Amino acid sequence: MDVTQPRNAGLDWHEQAFDLTRGIAAYVNCPLVAGLARVITKHPKADIANAFNHKQVACKMWALDRLFESCGGRFGRIWVLGGWYGVLPAMLFNDARFDIAALDSIDIDPEVAPVARTLNREAGDRFRALTADMYALDYAAGQPDLVVNTSCEHIADLRAWLALLPRGTNVLLQSNDYFSEPTHINCVASLAAFEAMAALREVRFSGELPTKNYTRFMLIGTV
Repeated sequence: MDVTQPRNAGLDWHEQAFDLTRGIAAYVNCPLVAGLARVITKHPKADIANAFNHKQVACKMWALDRLFESCGGRFGRIWVLGGWYGVLPAMLFNDARFDIAALDSIDIDPEVAPVARTLNREAGDRFRALTADMYALDYAAGQPDLVVNTSCEHIADLRAWLALLPRGTNVLLQSNDYFSEPTHINCVASLAAFEAMAALREVRFSGELPTKNYTRFMLIGTV
């Protein structure tokens, strides 16, 4: 009976995933995994599995490593644009190398903010999930130490957006060569093409990360 009828056979995958992540969080004492457990139970319709799949995580880990090497780990305020469910902020808060006073995850979709708040609950007042259009933000008034945009392939005119940022603003930008994805309206064919498109005044890091279906490009520097 133990083989043919597992104890959790009557549970749906959300219940099983919640029990699993909650148990792992208790074992490793990890706020990020605890946040994932909360998202699974409180936001069952959120596509958190896609947001936290191995390719997404690998690209974000790459970003954190290169950011620390290029800029150090101390920031007053970070703005993450297209923040979606707040996975990158959660990874930044969870990384002991970083000391971040405040982090705003900004997305135009109002449905993702509650999920991001649930995931990053343990960051307290240091985290905000905001619903806003990146073209309507007042970057000069907000004065973020760092602006992160890991979805530059979705921006029709990258230079026009970067022109909204005050000179000297630190940025971390990612794009890719995944031209076959219909929602990618402004992919780049190479790292050199991405560098030319962004035309940063200072480049502290420029590199690429090959994956199975595409190559991700990243620039860290100042506008």
